[in-house]
Amino acid sequence: MPYPHKLADVPEGLTLYVPDPEQVKPTYEKLLANDTSTAFPFWAKIWPAARAMASFLKSNPEWVLNKHVLELGAGIGLPSFFAASLASGILISDYVPGAIALAQKNIEYLGLMHVQAKQIDWNHFPDHISGDTILLSDINYAQEQFASLLALIRKFLDQGATIILSTPQRITAGPFVAALEPYIKRSVLEIVAEQDCLVEIRIIVLARNLI
Repeated sequence: MPYPHKLADVPEGLTLYVPDPEQVKPTYEKLLANDTSTAFPFWAKIWPAARAMASFLKSNPEWVLNKHVLELGAGIGLPSFFAASLASGILISDYVPGAIALAQKNIEYLGLMHVQAKQIDWNHFPDHISGDTILLSDINYAQEQFASLLALIRKFLDQGATIILSTPQRITAGPFVAALEPYIKRSVLEIVAEQDCLVEIRIIVLARNLI
């Protein structure tokens, strides 16, 4: 785990190990100097969409209560760690090894026996993994990923899962959300304060059939 981290109080009353924000950029620059293919660690921050997801689950715990929960592209995994007190089991997944290493450290720190972290690329998602509730927080940002991600979402829906998508109101998100229109069962707007600004985050609940 190359990025220095520290214990910090995070939204929704949790304390987690998180990358030290003052160290992320200089650490990245050192890694980049040694390897020009080093990707910037966008995962190493709690984004507004993750905070909005946690806030939504706090107000609507029924979506994760006693459920098997899977989070894709989790990064630090704030929604999963918030849901840990409610869910019967959680799998935190991301394709970045550093994100998974940090998630595992937080799992051990919190003593969560029913939570696991696993490195998974949604472009090559294992057939045997699913969940009752799938959490997707700010994952629809790269248009070249939309086709594979939409296919995976439809697969989960076919399996009977409920999907909760937390997405910023960015222009590129429009076509992605439009493709999911037939499955939208609920849509609410969450407002998150970040650096003296208010950020609008749309929370969308997707399902084929919802009682």
